[in-house]
Amino acid sequence: MQDYLLYVGTNCPFCKKVKDFMGENDINIDIVNINEDRDAMLKLMKEGGKRQIPCLYHDGKYLYESNDIIEKLSKDFL
Repeated sequence: MQDYLLYVGTNCPFCKKVKDFMGENDINIDIVNINEDRDAMLKLMKEGGKRQIPCLYHDGKYLYESNDIIEKLSKDFL
């Protein structure tokens, strides 16, 4: 879905946790790796206020913490 964007990092265990949950539940949203996309990292820092990952962007808001992201995705997709 285009109105969801998940920011992740290369070796982040919390990012893996969210991506594994998405895979197990067939949730398909856009994902961007801030270690591979500098512009995405700068946008996350500027608009989200910090470089923390994973971060779910949805509806103009940035949601941090893997458990909170999983809860949000569960409510919206399951």
